[in-house]
Amino acid sequence: MARTRFEELVGEALDEVPAELLGLMDNVVILVEDDPPADDPSLLGVYEGYALTERGWDYSGVLPDRIIIYRNPILAMCSTDDEVVEEVAVTVVHEIAHHFGIDDARLHELGWG
Repeated sequence: MARTRFEELVGEALDEVPAELLGLMDNVVILVEDDPPADDPSLLGVYEGYALTERGWDYSGVLPDRIIIYRNPILAMCSTDDEVVEEVAVTVVHEIAHHFGIDDARLHELGWG
């Protein structure tokens, strides 16, 4: 799958997130990169930054948090375009949840592992 199509899928996944939640997201960008760090080649996505629940009075003047969705590991684990669409959506929601302070254990309980 071409990178441009994959980026469109990330955008479509964001379109499915309720507007109320997107409106609460603050100082965060969402990026697509081809490959994760070499020490974790199966990583599908990552949230880098300070979750909203960790921000205090001293949170100011910082660079935007980053949500990175990794294209190649998702493509490698999926055998159809429909599977890619589903995995992109799950990964986007998973990383957005981290922005709101929801940890991996809770996400797995909720079925967003």
